[in-house]
Amino acid sequence: MSEERQQNVTVFNSALETGVRSLVILAANFPVALDLQRLVDFDYLVVHSGDVNGPESLHPPLPMREGELLVRRKIIESGLSLMMSRGLITRIAGAEGIVYQASDYAKPFVDSLATPYMLSLMDRASWVATTFGNIHTTELHNLISSFFDKWTTQFHPSQGLGGG
Repeated sequence: MSEERQQNVTVFNSALETGVRSLVILAANFPVALDLQRLVDFDYLVVHSGDVNGPESLHPPLPMREGELLVRRKIIESGLSLMMSRGLITRIAGAEGIVYQASDYAKPFVDSLATPYMLSLMDRASWVATTFGNIHTTELHNLISSFFDKWTTQFHPSQGLGGG
């Protein structure tokens, strides 16, 4: 029996990839629940930990990677939905807004993933949880914004050069 493959199916930058990363991040922070913005910030820090003097980055240091911050939120939302549909992440609505938490099934699932990439991902997620888990939201926002500010200045011409 031949196996059919779907055309144009990618795992990279997909709901599956970001959903697994979000799951690992939430498992590393358990029992703390995280809002979407903190998940987006932690996802960036997990992938690019070398940018903040942490362990070697999970992904290569591509130029202009700070631009990822502009598209990351939507993909992470899709990944959260996928993991919630599998009972691995719980969405909690409260007075502070919507937060996400690893479910009781998350840790056994995450622990069963033993590829070198997953072990590195778990290591980075644990490092981010320990290093940034207690940082105030404003301070974390300022740190992440510094990447965005650096990225946007790359598009602005230098002032005072040329004719006006």
